[in-house]
Amino acid sequence: MKKITTILSLIMAVALVSVSCKDKASNKIVADNVENATDRDEAQKQLPVMNFEKSEHDFGTITQGTPQETVFKFTNTGNAPLIITDAKSSCGCTVPDYPKNTPIAPGDSGELLVKFNGTGQNQVTKTITVTANTEKGTELLRIKAFVNPKDAAQQAGPVK
Repeated sequence: MKKITTILSLIMAVALVSVSCKDKASNKIVADNVENATDRDEAQKQLPVMNFEKSEHDFGTITQGTPQETVFKFTNTGNAPLIITDAKSSCGCTVPDYPKNTPIAPGDSGELLVKFNGTGQNQVTKTITVTANTEKGTELLRIKAFVNPKDAAQQAGPVK
């Protein structure tokens, strides 16, 4: 009796699987879903591109403790609004100021102000990491200066 029940159960299972697999997968595709997926994929390709006029600024030779500042100008050359979410420096002596909560439309420009308080000695290089909704997600900017000690203001910089 157990054998007959087992055999009948097995036959029923095979029959159900073979009946349910007769539908072609291509018949189950809904055309609206394909169109929505295509539109979504196209929208994801539309990204802002942050194009800086310069990615590095050299303050030259400065005296220690002399505040410096520069402006990094950029243009959104992409095809979607650019949103900068953060800008951080590699050191507390450098402070970036960026347009907060202000989307920059495609073709528009903006400015990122970087202030450096002039600390350090000799050759100093600092990086600023700008986080935005671009494809890469971050952009790197760099400032540098040769910092002379306050009491040695007459020195002309590095000796080669």
